[in-house]
Amino acid sequence: MMTHLRFIALIIFATLLMPMCRADKDEITVGAAHTDNYLPLLKNKRVAMLSNHTGMVGDKHTLDIMLENGINVVTLFSPEHGFRGTADAGEQVANGVDAPTGIPIESLHDGTGKRMPAKEVMDGLDVIVVDIQDVGLRFYTYYCTMIDLMNAAIVYGKDVVILDRPNPNGMYVDGPILDMKYQSGVGRLPIPVVHGMTLGELATMANGEGWLKDGAKVPLTVVPCKNYTHASRYRLPIAPSPNLRTMRAIYLYPSTCYFEATPVSLGRGTDFPFEAYGHPAMKGRTFEFTPRSVAGAKNPPHLNKKCHGVDLRSFDEEEAIAKGINLEYLIDAYRDLDMGDSFFSSFFEKLIGRGDIRKMIEDGKSADEIKASWVDDVKKFKEQRRPYLLYPEN
Repeated sequence: MMTHLRFIALIIFATLLMPMCRADKDEITVGAAHTDNYLPLLKNKRVAMLSNHTGMVGDKHTLDIMLENGINVVTLFSPEHGFRGTADAGEQVANGVDAPTGIPIESLHDGTGKRMPAKEVMDGLDVIVVDIQDVGLRFYTYYCTMIDLMNAAIVYGKDVVILDRPNPNGMYVDGPILDMKYQSGVGRLPIPVVHGMTLGELATMANGEGWLKDGAKVPLTVVPCKNYTHASRYRLPIAPSPNLRTMRAIYLYPSTCYFEATPVSLGRGTDFPFEAYGHPAMKGRTFEFTPRSVAGAKNPPHLNKKCHGVDLRSFDEEEAIAKGINLEYLIDAYRDLDMGDSFFSSFFEKLIGRGDIRKMIEDGKSADEIKASWVDDVKKFKEQRRPYLLYPEN
């Protein structure tokens, strides 16, 4: 009788455990978690690493995983916000030494705009490993830094290994393709604002489309994620930069970042950057906020001034995803402030990627009318990128 009861209890326990096992089996895992796929490639090599605070596998940094496995990491490449992710947006990051490991840091965001490592640094390495969490926007600088390093690898004859991570905005494509006359530190490739690709896919496409230096190709290995698709809702375990603190901010980022090229605050210096917008002179608004000097936003626009505007924190995440790029917020602020062309700085074209959209806003076009102008761009790009996708689209 006791044996029979034990057997029944075991069956019940196993039945309860099955969904847990299935969940673990289907859990999305990042490329860096699959050490068997990349550590053998790095053995006996001099390794440089582009990463930051997001390069984590659980509670351990990929750098530490490599060091524990005897990989000779000789240089750390630092992107915008620094290797430990604490610098402000656009803040110059100096060369230095990583305190926990003693490994030299070569800054690729030092204010020169070149992002080309020194010759002595490149001569001292064999392979560049990229492990950094991108958010899938053409104007987010992490992919730009990756592309610049790929170009450096071509010049100096080095290999590149990308430990891929999911794209939290990878479920759709939206926005105009960059007119390359507006190429800049926030736009390196002829791709839409929301390209819907992982860094591994984007690097593969840059190689295949001849977008790298002189149309050359870099020796490239991508270690893919597992159980990820472009329909996945991947929630980032770590904020990718100081002012993208929530998933709602990441989903609104394709729509609110354009305020960086205007006098309007998008909430830097508050607890909700990219989830609100406002200006001291905006009228008829019930929502108010006052930007302060805080970590990650030491000198935000309208510091210590009361701004009147719009709170987007009640916006449903799925609705934000479905809307894609929504220029209604930008148009609303433009019409309210009535500043004409002085509302925009030249940075706007670098962000939006085309020279005609400013005038469309000034001419009174609606957000939907402007969005219709890049529908063909989106169709063209989705077909162009198809051969380079590493993950199912749905």
